Amino acid sequence: MLQNNRMPSRYAALLLLCLAFARAEVHQVLNERNHHTFDRRHPVEARLQPGDTIVTKTVDSAGWDFQGVRRTRTHGNPLTGPFYVEGAEPGDALVVRLTKVRLNREWGYTAAGIGASALTPEHIAAHPYPPLYDKAQILGGPNNVLEGRTDLVPWVIDLARNTVHMREPVSQKIKLEFPARPMLGCIGVPPAGDEAPRSGPTGNWGGNMDYKEIREGATVYIPVYHEGGYLMFGDGHAIQGDGEAVGSGVETSLDVEATVDLRKKAGLTTLRVENETYLISIGNKSGDTLNEALKIATSDMVRWLEEEYGLEPFAAHQLIGFQGEYDVAAIAGTIGCKIPKAALARKP
Repeated sequence: MLQNNRMPSRYAALLLLCLAFARAEVHQVLNERNHHTFDRRHPVEARLQPGDTIVTKTVDSAGWDFQGVRRTRTHGNPLTGPFYVEGAEPGDALVVRLTKVRLNREWGYTAAGIGASALTPEHIAAHPYPPLYDKAQILGGPNNVLEGRTDLVPWVIDLARNTVHMREPVSQKIKLEFPARPMLGCIGVPPAGDEAPRSGPTGNWGGNMDYKEIREGATVYIPVYHEGGYLMFGDGHAIQGDGEAVGSGVETSLDVEATVDLRKKAGLTTLRVENETYLISIGNKSGDTLNEALKIATSDMVRWLEEEYGLEPFAAHQLIGFQGEYDVAAIAGTIGCKIPKAALARKP
């Protein structure tokens, strides 16, 4: 029996949590304007309180939406947003929980061949890759045409079976059909200063990382460089392999739900990702500089293990040395350094 009016701490914490959820809002956003730069000067799509949820749809890399309507006339990863987070200040981190990243239409497209950055000059000289088409490729239907592009191939997305397969040409040797694994190619915020990078490069602000782990169930930690953060994302892929060797995933639009929280004074220097299985530090260095990206990712993982998990420096180094995994997220310059959470659960 309680002897005074003070509430036990566990009940007080539960009440505060319930009040926080009660205050959280859901922002339904279907913006008709998309942007090709991470720029805080863009009109804000919604102002969020920490804990609020965004429900929206992205367009594909050429601007086509879920209905096949082209929302932009410029190819190159149009972004949804920006979203202003109240209370976000430089030095904080946005905590973006991707609670839904789902397919919403029945077609996509990808580049036809592996890019020169992933092949030796000798191979390219000996095996020149001709265009598959001598005219603009019809992608999803008669209204979905990219004029002048002869290097694209159409894919079919089976929403009922959650699979993707190449529509044409048809291989006589292998069935090009795979389970879908939708992901966001772009996510980030405007970087420090007045720079407004396009949605093609990457850096410590995020950008076009094309990392297949930016998917449903992931939590993405993004450094804040300006008051409000100005979160933006886009470039949906139905599936993509490690490295994005052909220079694209199966490009498509997506339904996205994300709950955005705020971690004060986080002091992050690059992006981090967490899912059920892994801690992941991301190294971004655009320009075919994977060695530099690896150094960024590994250095951040050491810091993460020491500062938040209390590992001694030697233990952090050895854990990475013997349990660490590396993803070549994008050949263009993104590496993921991964530590299995199971390795951190081992007690002496």
